[in-house]
Amino acid sequence: MAGLIKAWVHGWALSRGVGVPVAEPDGYRLDVGRPGHRVRYVLADASSVARRARSLTEPGTWLKVSGPRDEVAKTVPPEWEVGPPEYLMSAPMALRPVLAAPEPYRAELVGDGVVTDVVVRAPDGSRAATGRVAIAGGTAVIDQVVTEPEHQRRGLGRFVMRRLDEVAVAAGAERAVLVATEEGRALYLALGWTVAAEITAAHLPEEN
Repeated sequence: MAGLIKAWVHGWALSRGVGVPVAEPDGYRLDVGRPGHRVRYVLADASSVARRARSLTEPGTWLKVSGPRDEVAKTVPPEWEVGPPEYLMSAPMALRPVLAAPEPYRAELVGDGVVTDVVVRAPDGSRAATGRVAIAGGTAVIDQVVTEPEHQRRGLGRFVMRRLDEVAVAAGAERAVLVATEEGRALYLALGWTVAAEITAAHLPEEN
């Protein structure tokens, strides 16, 4: 579990263009520096949530905890907003036949070999679906897989994941990790991914 979390944290930092994660006794700190998301603490388990939540008071602070939502929600003070369950998932890398983009869509790769985006475009050139992979220490971290609502249920999510697999295998990755929403989990399970842990997000909101 520690290895999966480490890989995901470092890959997420690459994907989002933030600084190198700083190791702490109970996990990692990422200085994100963005409105509403100033700093993020990723905790390896829920044992330090209460202490962290009491000591952190700056709006825009986030916790990402490897632990059940119910446990986190009853531990943090009421000013913290607790998100819905998410899932740390993993899969071994395997070279699979590459699918063509479903008609009438076309796909392109954009990136530098460390972070690569798969972009699927509709006939009018607008983005229909996207996904990103960041390679961190031999692990492919999948991030920001999105299909626009008007293009859903057309196989684009599955296609994007297959192209991300292709990029990861070509880069030498041996495994892949991601954090999925409840909705995304169904797609990844169907593609052979497994759930390693429940992840819970909580944050101190900034006032508009």
